[in-house]
Amino acid sequence: MKVKNVMSDNCEFVSPGSNLQEVARKMRDLDCGFMPIGNEENGRLEGVITDRDIVIRAVAEGLNPSECLVQDCSTHRVLYCFEDDDLDSAAMSMREQQVYRLIVLDNPQNKQLRGVISLGDILRHHEAQLAARTAEGIAAGSPPLS
Repeated sequence: MKVKNVMSDNCEFVSPGSNLQEVARKMRDLDCGFMPIGNEENGRLEGVITDRDIVIRAVAEGLNPSECLVQDCSTHRVLYCFEDDDLDSAAMSMREQQVYRLIVLDNPQNKQLRGVISLGDILRHHEAQLAARTAEGIAAGSPPLS
């Protein structure tokens, strides 16, 4: 199975100049904890912001979420896969990088945002064994043996 058959494709960009309160509301409304940062018009990805980034890098430091900007708290290292990658390959990448979700790009040449794949997406597509192995590897801190 390919990543494109499992991923969530309804993700939205947030601007680097958005404040964290706006982003937190958008995360709440979209029921997600992770948003790509960039320009929706050209599809260019500049980073990601997570609910954890907001809490650890802003709230815990006493910053005002209505004044602090995404660009000040975001993660610039973007972990990704491609929509035509095998699902097993994306799950292995999650295990190796110790993350529960990856950005999905169209292909290595264009690198345009297509969506997000999460551990929950894998599970929802009746891949319970793959999801369980992936979660075990993330929780253990290393990839489990096959």
